[in-house]
Amino acid sequence: MREGMNDQVMLVNNGKDFNHENLRQLFDLGEHDLPALLSYANQIRKKQVGNEVHLRAIIEFSNYCSCHCLYCGLRAENRKISRYRLTNQEIFQSVQTAVNYGLKTIVLQSGEDQFYRPDDIARLIEFIKKHFDVAVTLSLGEHFRQSYRIWRNAGADRYLLKHETADPILYQKLRPGKNLQDRIDCLMNLKDLGYQVGSGNMVGLPGQTLTSLIEDVLLMKKLNIEMAGIGPFLPHPDTPLGCYSAGSLSQTLKILAITRIVLPTIHLPATTAISTINDNGRRLALESGANVIMPNFTPLYVRNQYVIYPQKIDIIEDPEKSMKNLKKLLKEMNRTISMSYGHAIKIKKYSYYKKEAYHGFGSQ
Repeated sequence: MREGMNDQVMLVNNGKDFNHENLRQLFDLGEHDLPALLSYANQIRKKQVGNEVHLRAIIEFSNYCSCHCLYCGLRAENRKISRYRLTNQEIFQSVQTAVNYGLKTIVLQSGEDQFYRPDDIARLIEFIKKHFDVAVTLSLGEHFRQSYRIWRNAGADRYLLKHETADPILYQKLRPGKNLQDRIDCLMNLKDLGYQVGSGNMVGLPGQTLTSLIEDVLLMKKLNIEMAGIGPFLPHPDTPLGCYSAGSLSQTLKILAITRIVLPTIHLPATTAISTINDNGRRLALESGANVIMPNFTPLYVRNQYVIYPQKIDIIEDPEKSMKNLKKLLKEMNRTISMSYGHAIKIKKYSYYKKEAYHGFGSQ
């Protein structure tokens, strides 16, 4: 480890000691220190969560969305995509395919589709839990606490709700009609109901600052989340942000590594977005602290319509090819596929969690 980086990391090598000031020192590390930072994060990953890589099967069952996010290809205003909803049978067939490949977690993902009632989703969860030996993760956006309760009671284990940016002003600009505090309230409700909770952010958003990136990490630390999905901003041509540049690979890897350092036992995916901007992105992420991969098991005939961002690397890759490539990569890296459900290292009850307003920059 380079001496300059060593001084900063060793100063704060226990996550509980991180604050805005010393975290900025890590963010300020130059490109010449990046390899050492990534290597250090990878050492922490190996020590805290081992060499196993957890595979989560994503099933994108609906691309309808009532939201108006400026960055997302699924936004309600986008008339250039064909909308779809998988039938229950199609969803169950996708689950069966994932189970046949040995996956132990199913991620049910959709836009914020108002077509589904809470009980509709609950019945999906109940059927999957009854007929398949898997953990169920939901990624369905913001909903009332009662809906989250119904789904938890139906058997859902985890919920992924990325906060996207911890800058409340930027958040409102990017998500018209929404505000950051409501998002955080949802995350706290999920924790209080006993979900294992994932959040995360985009890197390289138009208008994003170093301060807001630091706050992203501090917010996830404050919320004590179990998983963080971190990926570069990728402009979609059919959105208001389509003309902006994508987030950088190096900055994304840096934030991924810093998140591993700050939250040592967290589950960190090597996101599809990272692989989309760099063919070697998945390997680089796994070498920078990541320990999760989320292969796509959405039926191929609708997959090209679930385009949050363009040129998603997993659009044309069938499950057989995807799993073959994953196994080959992990073998080359001396990493193994986990055969467990991949629950959080620190499963605990969350009823102690005090609900308090998030006051933006500077809050810890």
